[in-house]
Amino acid sequence: MLKLKRAYEPASRNDGRRLLVERLWPRGVSKDMLHVEAWIKDVAPSTELRKWFGHDPEKWDQFRTKYFKELDAHPDTWRPILAASRRGQVTLVYSSHDEAHNNAVALKEYLQAKQRRAASPARPTTATKAR
Repeated sequence: MLKLKRAYEPASRNDGRRLLVERLWPRGVSKDMLHVEAWIKDVAPSTELRKWFGHDPEKWDQFRTKYFKELDAHPDTWRPILAASRRGQVTLVYSSHDEAHNNAVALKEYLQAKQRRAASPARPTTATKAR
């Protein structure tokens, strides 16, 4: 199971595995205060994409499309998160002030779509239907 939490909110037992999914460390937060199991920089959007987006809600749909393409190109960055979420609670920790338009929200959406595809039964191919 996946959930989201801002880096500035206190950690709780219900968070499960806490993973920081930002390219940059959250300002003003010490490692001791954050309580993350891992900092997964490479799953975050590229520096170029992050700067282009600038947390502008008007660019949200384009950002998601571009970010999903980056994630598609680097499955080794997100597969461990997906595997961990199958075993228990995983909290994606992010630092953005905008709780609706940030990379963690997009990453969660992306990972949940991957989970749904993996859980759905395979569709029969044309060759299978002909039998």
